Amino acid sequence: MPRTHAGLHRLYVESDLGQDLTLDMSREHANYLATVLRKGVDDELVVFNGRDGAWRARIAQASKRAVSIQTLEQIAPQTPANDLWYGFAPLKSARLDYVVQKATEMGAGVIQPVITRFTQVSRLRADKLTANIIEATEQCEVLSVPELWPEIGLERLLEGWTAQHEERVLVVADEAAVSASPIESLNRLRGRPLGVLVGPEGGFADEERTRLLAQPYVVPISLGPRILRADTAAVAALSLVQATIGDWR
Repeated sequence: MPRTHAGLHRLYVESDLGQDLTLDMSREHANYLATVLRKGVDDELVVFNGRDGAWRARIAQASKRAVSIQTLEQIAPQTPANDLWYGFAPLKSARLDYVVQKATEMGAGVIQPVITRFTQVSRLRADKLTANIIEATEQCEVLSVPELWPEIGLERLLEGWTAQHEERVLVVADEAAVSASPIESLNRLRGRPLGVLVGPEGGFADEERTRLLAQPYVVPISLGPRILRADTAAVAALSLVQATIGDWR
């Protein structure tokens, strides 16, 4: 999105957006705007919903319990949904939040937790993950909000990959691979729909890695000579893919 209104606070809303609409904010949004941000009548902000682009809006009414806004003009058209699937083994606490936020910033279109043998967390709060995705879209001027898909076991993911994803290639960060540049391997995938999978702390179990490498749609890549933390590996893998054959080019 062009940074013509970078000084305005961005807010994700679920309502449809269009010219000269008056929208009643949820109680949570009303409290946030009026109490946290101390916004008042005639203050402006940018609103988006992941469908109708970004809109400059003004606060028409404001109190701690009720805020309504009026849309003024569209400042950016809606961008297409990102065609990048990102799967990750959930981590603990703040590092889990970090991974979801960074995947959103790095252009993932679908984010899906994948449960492996060494996964640290087995119970996930979808509402919290969604809140982190939305927060990242608000802060980073993302207009296409990634979809959060339900958690899935690695075995089930692989069994259904071709039926679910058709021709999509799955790039797997393989900590056991011989250290080498992944650029050549990635360049061979240019023009193909992509998925990126990062495993848990401690890596994939031997039987999981064997199963992964046996799949014809899997392309393992090395992330260098150092063993990376899982959250660091996530950013590194997504950066490599986006810079080499993704939407950074």
